[in-house]
Amino acid sequence: MEAAPEESRTSLPKESPTAEEQEEEVEKKISETFFYNYEDIYSRPFVTEDSGIPINLLTLKHSFGYDCTRSVNLLLLDSKTLMYIAGNQVVLLDLKTESQCYLRSSGGGGIGFITAHPTKQYFAVGEKGKKPNLIIYDYPSLRPYRILRGGTEEAYVFGDFNDAGTLLASVGSSPDYMLTIWDWKQEKIVLRSKAFSQDVYKVTFSADNEEQLTTSGAGHIRFWKMALTFTGLKLQGALGRFGKTAVTDIIGYVELPDGKVISGTEWGNLLLWEGGLIKVELCRAGHKPCHSGPVSQVVLDEGELVTVGKDGFIRVWNFETIDAADSVDDTGLLEVEPMNELHVGRNVSLSFVSKVHDCGQPVWYAQDTNGAIWKLDLTFSNMTRDPECLYTFHSGRIEAMSVSPITYLMATTALDRSVRVYDFISNSQLSEIKFKKGGTALMWAPRVVNPKGGLIAVGFEDGVVRIIEVYDPKGLPILAGQTNTENAKINLKQAFKPHATAVTALAYERNGDVLATGSKDKTVFFFAVEDEYKPIGFICVPGPVQALQWSPSSHVKSTLLILCENGFALQVPAPLPEEHDTVSTYQMKNLPTQYFHFYSIKSRIKVKNSLVEELHLEEEIALREKIKQEKEKAKLEWIKQQQEVGKEIEEEDEEEPEEEPLPPLYIPEEPSPILCGFYSSPGKFWLSLGGYDSGFLYHCEFSSNDQQEDPENRQDEPFEVIPIEGTDNNPIHQISFCTSRLLMFCGMQNGALRVYPLQDKDLSVNNLKEYWSFNVHDNDYGQIQGICSSYDDRFLITCGGDGNIFAFNILSPEDVHKELKAKIPSPRSGLEKEKAAEDIEDPNAYNIEEVKQKKEYERIMKEAEQKKKKKREELVALRHEFLFLLQKNQELPKHMQLHREQYEMDHRIFEELDRQTAQRIQLVQKELAWEHEKHLIGLQKLQNQFRDSLEFDTVVVHAIQSNHQISTYRLLAMSEKYHQDKERLSWKKTVLKGAWKQAEKREIIDETRRSDARISEGEAEKLKMLEVRKPTTHYIESKREQIRRIVEKSDKVKANIMKRKAEWDELYKSKPSDDYENPKDVEDIREAQENMGCYKLKTAANYKVPEHMHMSTEKKVMQLTSLEALVHKKKVNMNKEIMSLRDLKVSIIDEIKCLVQELKSIQATLDLSERLPLPLIPQLHPDEVPEKKFEYDSDILLKFKEEQEAKAKLQEQLEGSPSSHAFRHGFLRAPSIKEIDPMAQTEGPHPMKIASSVVTEQQKVFEIEKAEPTEMELEILKREKIKNLYLQETLIKKISALVINFDAELRFLRHKKLKLDVQMKSADLRYITWYEELLILKNLEKHENLLQGRVSTLISEQEALQLKLNSYLAQMEDRKCEIVKLQECAKALYANFQASLGEDNEFAHFLTKVLKKKIKCMEKKEVRREADEEDENEEENDEESSSGIDEENSGSEDEDFDDTVCPKNCNEALFQNTIQLRQKRLDIEKALTEEKKVAANLRKKHNSLAKKAKVVEISLNTAERELETFQWEKQQRLNELYVVVPLKLHQVEYLVNGEMPSDFSQALVFTNQSLEYLQKRIVDLRNEKIMQREIYKKALEQHKQLVQDKKEMEINIRRLEEKCNHLMMKKFGRLVDFEAVQAHSVNLHMEELKVQIMEKEYAHSQELKEWEERILDLQQQLMKLTKENTSKLQQLNQFCLEKQQLETKLASLKNDLGVEFQGTRTTDIKEKARLESRLKHMAHDTALLREEINILSRKDGCLREELALLRRKDGCLFLQPSSPQDSETPTESFPVLTPETVTNSPSLP
Repeated sequence: MEAAPEESRTSLPKESPTAEEQEEEVEKKISETFFYNYEDIYSRPFVTEDSGIPINLLTLKHSFGYDCTRSVNLLLLDSKTLMYIAGNQVVLLDLKTESQCYLRSSGGGGIGFITAHPTKQYFAVGEKGKKPNLIIYDYPSLRPYRILRGGTEEAYVFGDFNDAGTLLASVGSSPDYMLTIWDWKQEKIVLRSKAFSQDVYKVTFSADNEEQLTTSGAGHIRFWKMALTFTGLKLQGALGRFGKTAVTDIIGYVELPDGKVISGTEWGNLLLWEGGLIKVELCRAGHKPCHSGPVSQVVLDEGELVTVGKDGFIRVWNFETIDAADSVDDTGLLEVEPMNELHVGRNVSLSFVSKVHDCGQPVWYAQDTNGAIWKLDLTFSNMTRDPECLYTFHSGRIEAMSVSPITYLMATTALDRSVRVYDFISNSQLSEIKFKKGGTALMWAPRVVNPKGGLIAVGFEDGVVRIIEVYDPKGLPILAGQTNTENAKINLKQAFKPHATAVTALAYERNGDVLATGSKDKTVFFFAVEDEYKPIGFICVPGPVQALQWSPSSHVKSTLLILCENGFALQVPAPLPEEHDTVSTYQMKNLPTQYFHFYSIKSRIKVKNSLVEELHLEEEIALREKIKQEKEKAKLEWIKQQQEVGKEIEEEDEEEPEEEPLPPLYIPEEPSPILCGFYSSPGKFWLSLGGYDSGFLYHCEFSSNDQQEDPENRQDEPFEVIPIEGTDNNPIHQISFCTSRLLMFCGMQNGALRVYPLQDKDLSVNNLKEYWSFNVHDNDYGQIQGICSSYDDRFLITCGGDGNIFAFNILSPEDVHKELKAKIPSPRSGLEKEKAAEDIEDPNAYNIEEVKQKKEYERIMKEAEQKKKKKREELVALRHEFLFLLQKNQELPKHMQLHREQYEMDHRIFEELDRQTAQRIQLVQKELAWEHEKHLIGLQKLQNQFRDSLEFDTVVVHAIQSNHQISTYRLLAMSEKYHQDKERLSWKKTVLKGAWKQAEKREIIDETRRSDARISEGEAEKLKMLEVRKPTTHYIESKREQIRRIVEKSDKVKANIMKRKAEWDELYKSKPSDDYENPKDVEDIREAQENMGCYKLKTAANYKVPEHMHMSTEKKVMQLTSLEALVHKKKVNMNKEIMSLRDLKVSIIDEIKCLVQELKSIQATLDLSERLPLPLIPQLHPDEVPEKKFEYDSDILLKFKEEQEAKAKLQEQLEGSPSSHAFRHGFLRAPSIKEIDPMAQTEGPHPMKIASSVVTEQQKVFEIEKAEPTEMELEILKREKIKNLYLQETLIKKISALVINFDAELRFLRHKKLKLDVQMKSADLRYITWYEELLILKNLEKHENLLQGRVSTLISEQEALQLKLNSYLAQMEDRKCEIVKLQECAKALYANFQASLGEDNEFAHFLTKVLKKKIKCMEKKEVRREADEEDENEEENDEESSSGIDEENSGSEDEDFDDTVCPKNCNEALFQNTIQLRQKRLDIEKALTEEKKVAANLRKKHNSLAKKAKVVEISLNTAERELETFQWEKQQRLNELYVVVPLKLHQVEYLVNGEMPSDFSQALVFTNQSLEYLQKRIVDLRNEKIMQREIYKKALEQHKQLVQDKKEMEINIRRLEEKCNHLMMKKFGRLVDFEAVQAHSVNLHMEELKVQIMEKEYAHSQELKEWEERILDLQQQLMKLTKENTSKLQQLNQFCLEKQQLETKLASLKNDLGVEFQGTRTTDIKEKARLESRLKHMAHDTALLREEINILSRKDGCLREELALLRRKDGCLFLQPSSPQDSETPTESFPVLTPETVTNSPSLP
């Protein structure tokens, strides 16, 4: 036992302490054997110092109540001890001896929780109050073991030990809500943190992980973990997130072994928490909650999950199912069913259960919030015992209590509807009685009223007062076979209802003659106390009654003090029954009443107390006024002095110094409630008030002068005030005195009990300074509701709002009272023979005054009716007299008769009456306008609800002669949803159709645009061709025509070849493969598979649901809708036919009426003996025209009103009393028509009699005047008679035919409707089946949608991947084509190089090396952007570097090799061409490398996508299999439904031994058509089999013939091939492809090039002609210029000669100066040389021009190359003109010749 705490302590992650710390810990550790002394810590009563009041003035004797409203107030330490909290005590109840032991709280502030140690060796008590303690007690010694301090501020709410018992977790209430982890044995706090910001109900350790805790409370649950951080051990809390679930208060929860948490909710479901989130919400089947109300506790017991609910159920759930639960749909709900459940009882509300083992058997004790403790057996076996109720108590607050005046009995009542009687000597409950409503007031009748002391008056919340009597049943005579074992019994003696709301006070007058009852309905009722209580009367008071007290016997007059909640006090004398008239009402308005309206003076008292040195308020005000006046006087004197000196003083308003304000007087807006009060002397009384005015006892007095003023306006102040210590926020709620009035007992709001010793029986300040106080009830909600001392002042009883009842000994130890015994009153004589008193069970029953008012109302109404009846009789007599006079007037001759107007004495009277009637009608219409509108709207709503939704009502059409009838279907109109769906479908079709048409239009427009574009492009091409053809010649056109014909011929040959190839291809295609199947056979097989039907049972395991039979919710809804529409349509058609039949009947009735009328006119001329009986005229039955029910007029409404009044009158007579509705709402019943005008019945027949008498008299006169007929007239009459007889017979036959035909029509339609009824029943059955299928489909829809969505997603993903794969394949094909093209370009380049070398070129090897030389590319490589291609770039760089090294190595092989210099004797053009080709080769190789890289990348991407596509395909196959499996499971679910198939006996062919079996489970249902088809199919298949065998034989023979023909054809083919080869060898000398020869006989490209050459040559010849013309022009210009130059040179020469002559002359003149000019001059020599070189150039240019002319005159194809070559030689002599206009400027094209050129080259033309 001792090792376990050490292990648990070491399990906590703590840092290892140092050696010094270990020593300190050893010193500070509390010894295991240390205990506190209980006498030192428990709270004792408070006694005023030096008061001399004994500390043991009161000692607790017994606790009778139980605070069952606490969430957890039950603790089992062993099988015989039960522990619970009672106010400031912990009660330990011995279950065997029922003795009690008490532990007081240490601080007196109350107790918050109790919890037991896992070993049951200790229990913890968490207290309430300022800085409360948490005390650990040892059990069973009950010694305080540890006291934990500083865990919370105000109160502890809950606590829990961990599983090892080493740690204790506690949580506090507001304001700190502190969660504290204790090392309780060392009284140390391990960890603490604020649990939440709202109320926390519970905290527990996890049973499997002690480092985890859970707290729950108002709208939250929180998961805690003790985590080791770098700063030490911390508490980390994660708040549970409700997500989609509604936020709920969590009372009960339990931690599961795997870390999950199960919690309850307010609505009864269970929540499974995982990772701080709701994993699933658990409910029962049909989404019913797990409990019908909050789940108060969840327990994990022996692998089973037990939930306790407020609904009185305990349910046991499968733990494994709940632990593995997971949501299946979006609702988050999972349906589970409990394994077992126990219903404890009716009106049971369980809040907590506790388990204990008794003799090895588990026993559960349950706390019932409705006031009980239960003993339960949850073994759920055959031997399980029923729930046993151990104890019952009041539930909740105890409303009232009273003590017997002659013995030690007390009675209590509460809102739990019970009245209980206790014996506080034997500490037991004697009896209990329950009623329909809760009790609110109770008083034991004094000895004056009942000397035996067995009478109790109880008031209830519905206003009823019941007089009950307590008696000892053993005093009754014992009947044979019965035994009276009960100690006491309660009997209802009388029940009456004086009030409409709760009774709050009861009081017997001091002489016992009057009982006063007060209520919240602001009335006080008085009753005369006799053997049966009789009402005297009641008075109305200004507010709800709080208390009633009669004046004591010391007062002269007997008066009643009435205290109201709203601050009013009243005094009335005791009423005498004979003084008040109670005929019409019980209200006593003349009873003298004195009022006192309390006016708050507490604020004034506070102000007075706050003044310094106890100065009065008036003296303080006078003093302040005097100081102010002195300041004003000093100021005036100072101003006067300044003015005398001569200074001007500006008067400034000095700011007066702010005086210290007096405390304001405060009067509460709402008056403080009066809590209790009592008489002090006649006319004077003491009051205790709550709210603002608490803290004092107020002595008040009723005013002596009788002022007739409104009590609401009174402001009465108390004349004396006594302050009560410590009651400002804790007012006195109850005051009671002992019999001798030496002790005053006060019950406080905080549940404390105070006792004030009184010396002179009067209250004074000195008397109330000293008191004895003891906290008994709960400090928060245990205010004392009742406090009474026993009749002999030995005991004191208190009851509180916490449901506890305590009995105390007064100044005497308990052992003194052992000889005392409570005496139960004996029963009254004759009690056993009395009938049970009639109780008032209806809470809405009338009270006494309402009954009186009702009777008075009925009396007045009866008198009014009698007066009305008398007046009506007088009116009837006057009417009779008036009618008699009218009859007499009619009997007089006409000239003597009076006109009707003469009866009117004055027409203005009738006008006035009409006007008044119209006004009254208008007034009534105005008064009833709202009612009329209300009922009109109500009628409209009813019509909208019940009639407008009807498309057809039930119309029954009856046959005329037979009893046959036919009725329409009562048909509701199709729902709006159906029409909306229909409109939506039609709208979709319209939209799709419109979209399709628009798409078609767009396609047509686009096609037109494209064709127009093609046409425009063709025209442009034609124009271009015409522009090209313009310069061509006729020869070229003929050549083109020739080429065209050749091309056409070639095309025809190719077309024939292609046609032949196509024919061969078609032939080969038509050749069937080895696995060829005839399409007709395939189509037949497919059709057979589709149409022959799959008769595999749907219940088979290998049944596969076809694609078209997949059923979804939408399809099923469409099926149901279509079925509903079809049924509706058929019913509508049948209804129309029936309505047509009714219309036919109406028309037949009208026709029969006409025929009968005609028949009557005919029979009028016939004798009575000749008349045939008239056929009866058919009548329409009421159910044939139901719409007439809704057609009404005023007569119908009046008749209906009379019927309703008659029914109401009859009902009232049966009930024996008039209608309560008439009394409550009192309206004047409108007189009926019969009452208003009873002569209406006699008035009608008299005129009819008069009229008939006049007619008979006229007939007599007519017969007298009639003469005898002649023979002719007789003959005419005879003929007329024959004719009329024939017409009579014909009409009767016609009527009979109409009736017979109608009945036949009805019978035929009835037969048709019966068939339709059968179909409708079948349709209803099918509808039910389909609807059940729809429900199943809806349940499975979400899962199916998930699977289908997954399949669709995978399909779309597969399609997207396939598109990408196809795209990559296409790109790879493009790259392959590009690579092939580049390779072909490389081949073409090498071929061009070989062609340029020619044959036997000595530099071929050198140029080849130049061409093939590898040159390292120095261009910068582009940096790749993608990170995944960096490796490839590195590989490329490596390859390039290696290639560069190879090139360097290859270059080093031949050091003399230099590709930059053309070798000697090598053609420069050829060398340059090789360089260019090498560059092209490098470009091609570079492009080829790039293409290969791109192709490789594409291949990699393709391969990766292919792998991904394979994975997707596998996933898709898996998903499709899952979907298929789900479809099969869904089909099985649908198969479980029962389908009703009505069959007749002849349709059953499944017989066993010739008899019909009782079990049809192995039978199949087929339609006759399917069965006949199958039977016919057997014969067809046999015939088809024979026919197929014959076809097979023919096919075999045909196959043999075809094989033989094939062999012969192969021989013929070989022979023809040999012949063809022989002919080709003979003609061509070798085997050739003849088709290729035909196809390539014409080289179209070559022919086109030839034509282009011809065109170029033609163009060049034209250009040469132009150039020749230009050359001639230039030569002529040159000749001209040469001539001009020659003439100028000649002139220059002449000038030179002249100059020479002049120089000679000059030289002769100066001989000495001419030495230097002797010999040849150097300048002349240079000039000459220049001119000669220029002449050579001119000659060379001339030669070149001639050569060019010769070249231009030739027609070979090398014109441009030679011209370019000529231009490159040694410079240009002239510029080639680019157009004919260039020839117009020859001076710019040729250089100007100098004179030296001309002179040195005379031979130039």
